[in-house]
Amino acid sequence: MNHLTVHDQTVALDKDGYLLNLADWSETVAESLAQREGIELSAEHWEILQLARGFYDEFQLSPANRPLIKYVASQLGPDKGNSLHLNRLFNGAPAKLAAKLAGLPKPTNCL
Repeated sequence: MNHLTVHDQTVALDKDGYLLNLADWSETVAESLAQREGIELSAEHWEILQLARGFYDEFQLSPANRPLIKYVASQLGPDKGNSLHLNRLFNGAPAKLAAKLAGLPKPTNCL
C-alpha cells in the first residue's frame, strides 16, 4: 500500500495516489500530494481545490472534467471556468489532479 508521511502523520493512499480515508485531508496533505505531482499550489489552485471539495459535498462524487469546468464557471466566471485555465493549473488532467489534491476519490469516468 502507498502512503504519504506528513509531519508525524502517515496517510494511506490507493495505488493511484488518492487518499483512502477522506478525513485524512488537510491543506498540509494537499501540499505534500501536490509536491509529489510537481505542482506548487498557488491561490488559483486553492480556489479550484475548494470548489472541488464543495462539489463533492453537494453531489457526493468527484467532478469529471466537464462538470468541473461548468461548476468553476458558475462559481468564478468563464475566465477561470474553462478547460485552458484548468489544464494549465493541473498539468492537462484537471479533474483527476484536482480530486487527488482536494482529497477526493478518483472521478469515476476518468481513466
